[in-house]
Amino acid sequence: MRQLNLHPDDAVSDLLSRMQVHSTVYCLAELGAPWGLRVVGRNVAKFHLILEGQAWLVPDRREPVRVSAGDLVILPHGAAHAIKDDSASAVEALDWILLEHPLRGGARLSYGGPGAVTKMLCGGFGLRQTAPQVAGVLPEVFIVDATSDRSAPWATTIFNLLRHEESESAPGAKAIFAKIADVFLAQAIRAFLTDRPDHRAATVESLADPQIAEAVRLMHTQPDHGWTVAELAYRIGMSRSLFSDRFRQLVGEPPVRHLTRTRLSQAAAHLATTTRTLHEIARLCGYDSDAALSKAFKREYRMTPGVYRATASRRPPVEVVPS
Repeated sequence: MRQLNLHPDDAVSDLLSRMQVHSTVYCLAELGAPWGLRVVGRNVAKFHLILEGQAWLVPDRREPVRVSAGDLVILPHGAAHAIKDDSASAVEALDWILLEHPLRGGARLSYGGPGAVTKMLCGGFGLRQTAPQVAGVLPEVFIVDATSDRSAPWATTIFNLLRHEESESAPGAKAIFAKIADVFLAQAIRAFLTDRPDHRAATVESLADPQIAEAVRLMHTQPDHGWTVAELAYRIGMSRSLFSDRFRQLVGEPPVRHLTRTRLSQAAAHLATTTRTLHEIARLCGYDSDAALSKAFKREYRMTPGVYRATASRRPPVEVVPS
C-alpha cells in the first residue's frame, strides 16, 4: 500500500533523508587551562560541541569567536582552525595530541594545565553525496546555541542527553556519542536551512534543483564577484530566460534581488561579529564603495551600518561566521 505524504512540499525532509549525516567522534576532551588545539584543514566536515566551560574558536584568516557551554560549532567544509581557552594560549596539533595522550575508555582525552576546565566533544562527519547541494550552500562556519531561550527544544534535549552520557563513563561511549551527534548535526543543519533570517529568500525547495542550488551556492560563497543573470545562467548551463523563471519560481524572488539580499545579509553578519571596517566589508560583499553599501544597507534594514553594529548585541541561535 502506498503511504500518503502528509507534507508533499516538505523539501526539508526530502533533503535530510537523502543527506544522512554520519559522525565520527575523535574524543571527549577534558581540557585544563592553558590549552590550545590546532585542527588542520581537510576535506572532512568537523564539529566541536562545548559541554562545559568556554573557549575561543579561531578560524584561519577570520576573527576569533567566543563559544561556551551549549554551543555546537560546525565547520562543514573542514576549514583549518584553532580552538583554545585564551587568545594568548599556544596550540598543539590535535592529531599529535591524540597520538601522545592515549584516550581513556576509547574516547576520553585529558590535556592541558591546572586551570579552569573546558569539556567538549570533537569529531568529524560526512554528508552522503546523494544531497551534495546541501553542503554547497552551508557556510564555512556556523554555530548553534543549544541553551538559548530562542533555541528549539530539540537542542536542549540532545545537549542534556550528551551531558548525561559524558557523566556516566559507561562502556561504548564513543559509539553512543557518535549516534547522538548524528541527530544533533542533522537538526542543526535543518535549523540553518529553515530558521536563518534570510530563509524567505533562500527557500529549501531551491536546493532540490541541482542547477538552481548551484546558482544559490555561487552567490553565497562568492558575494564579491560581479555576478550578472547571464553569467549565472551560463555557469549552470541554462538559458537566461529559463534560469530567471525557474529561480523566481523556486526561490521566490528574482536572481538579482536574491544576490542583493545575500550580500547585505553577509554584510550584517560582518558588522555584528567582526571589527572589520565598512570599507573592508563593502569589498568582501561586492560593493564598490562604503557609500554604495551604506545606501543599500539602509534601504534593506532601515538603519545605517553603524547603528546596526551598535545594536547587534545578542547572537541568534544559528550564527554564521562570515567568510
